[in-house]
Amino acid sequence: SYRQELKMEATVEPMRDFTIDLNLTRSFSKNFSQLFKDTTGNGNFGHLSPLASGGFDISFISYQTMFRKYSATTPGESFLQFEQNRLLLSQRLGQENPYSGNQVNPDGYYKGYGRYAQDVLIPAFIAAYTDQDPLKVGLIDHNNRRVNDNPFKRYLPKPNWRLTYNGLSRLPGLDRIFTNFTISHGYSSNLSMNNFTSALLYADQFGFGFPSFVDPVSNNFVPFFIVPNLTISERFSPLIGIDVQMINQLNFKLDYGRSRTISLSLIDFQVSEVRSVEITVGAGWRKRGLKLPFKIPFTKDDSKTLVNDLSFRFDMTYRDNATSNNILDQRNTIPTGGQKILSLNPSIDYVLNNRIRLRLFFEQNRVVGYIATPPPVVNTRAGLQVNISLAQ
Repeated sequence: SYRQELKMEATVEPMRDFTIDLNLTRSFSKNFSQLFKDTTGNGNFGHLSPLASGGFDISFISYQTMFRKYSATTPGESFLQFEQNRLLLSQRLGQENPYSGNQVNPDGYYKGYGRYAQDVLIPAFIAAYTDQDPLKVGLIDHNNRRVNDNPFKRYLPKPNWRLTYNGLSRLPGLDRIFTNFTISHGYSSNLSMNNFTSALLYADQFGFGFPSFVDPVSNNFVPFFIVPNLTISERFSPLIGIDVQMINQLNFKLDYGRSRTISLSLIDFQVSEVRSVEITVGAGWRKRGLKLPFKIPFTKDDSKTLVNDLSFRFDMTYRDNATSNNILDQRNTIPTGGQKILSLNPSIDYVLNNRIRLRLFFEQNRVVGYIATPPPVVNTRAGLQVNISLAQ
């Protein structure tokens, strides 16, 4: 068993109140097993059933194509580019692999590197969804003689970040209005290829570092490792975030975030894409000594003025999640799920005395699905909460 972990973190403050947090991760694991058995009875032990498996995960950057136009019913620009990249990767691999012999099939693909070959699909997919040149993107390495050899070593980890600036409240003029004014931005992404296993039919006849055995069914070279799926997951959390606290006890918060998960299945040759947009708006206000048009119950003098702080809060969240599948060589995008959710949550809190706390609330969630199977749903809760403390 072999496992390698790399984690790097750094904090940079290029100017006062402006902080940049960076992090980079890389994880690679591989297990190898075989059975030693004397099958002939002469004392010579054979090496039987060799099997290698493992996983690979790195921090990544793939936002280059995140903001392209997206539709849950039509193929996107990145998916169409993915399909086109396959031919260029086939030509590149066919010219590098001596076993291919520069033989070109009638469809333009090189021998052993057809449109569904794993060695073609993985770099073509990464190049398309990160907007890279398919002629320069890293290829899978087939030199796996040692347990610590990494077939994906050409895919290097890249740093993710979070930016925070809270210096606006220090500026002359603004310091009389705001006690805190924070602007934030964060990005995280990772590329993972987990649960890959070695192929029993892999062969490198002359030790060139490339596969030499062609599967008679698929007419593609059998790779050293069989990768069931590849996933790119990224998130802006948030893309832009604003948190404001004013001198008059008014506070405001706005978060706008986006996320995307793209998964390539190398079993049924389709790409599943999940996109999400989330907008959160929140506001609050705290007021002491608020006068009411009626007398306050449970008070000694039945006055109309609140002695303690009265807190008003309003939060609204909008989420738009969409899931779609694209099948290679079929110009048909299938929406498989997703929904639009609108959440409203206004509330009023008041501490009546040291034992009684009141909260008036209203919560409503509206859900509309992208597909016709689930009906629209509205959930509403409202009421008055009375918290009584019996502690001494």
